[in-house]
Amino acid sequence: MHKFRKTFGYCLLALLGTTTIAATPDPQFNIRGMDASHHQGQINWRNISPKNMQFVYLKASEGGDYTDPRFQENWLSAREQGLRVGAYHVFRLCRDGKVQADNFIHTVPKKSNSLPPVLDLEYDSACLAQLQKDQLLKQIQVMHDRLQQHYGKTPIFYTTPNFYHMILMGSFQKTPIWIRSYQAQPQLKDRKWLLWQYSNQGKISGINTAVDLNVFQGNAQDWKNFLKAQGVE
Repeated sequence: MHKFRKTFGYCLLALLGTTTIAATPDPQFNIRGMDASHHQGQINWRNISPKNMQFVYLKASEGGDYTDPRFQENWLSAREQGLRVGAYHVFRLCRDGKVQADNFIHTVPKKSNSLPPVLDLEYDSACLAQLQKDQLLKQIQVMHDRLQQHYGKTPIFYTTPNFYHMILMGSFQKTPIWIRSYQAQPQLKDRKWLLWQYSNQGKISGINTAVDLNVFQGNAQDWKNFLKAQGVE
């Protein structure tokens, strides 16, 4: 995906860089998915089988006014292919949560069979000295609640282990977590993760560039139960 007046000091260095070395998921994680944006260019969705790719997330929006130029095309084409599709928003830490929620809602159709919306929460150097942790959590809460009310599905947070443990841990206990970790299977201190982005160097027929690869923590029945709980038909 997307490539505070409290100082977080020693934690920040770990957030500044990411490696592209791909971890290898345990074979038990056989519910697999990908996420994509305009950076993947023109995607030939007819080459991507729902049997091989159980879920797809597409970048829809960022901040208060940006929309991904390929979102609508990708959204329609992926759904026509029979894929399970959801949308994600890159949350800008300095922007008002309601404004960002409105941007996402304006961009992403309300469909009962779509996957839950995702907030991409990551380090943002431009906002480092402007927000305290409680202020940031408040704006995240505003967008989280607005999306949940509008779409009728509990949003998912996409983040890194460092950002999770520094900012999110102890909050949003009922919000599923999607973790990015390219070196090894992630471990959170206080809960299990739902989705794991294990590589940003995936190769998929129909896509000419590298693409992010993900797995769901659970088996086919767990996946079915998750979709049912989210009201996905």
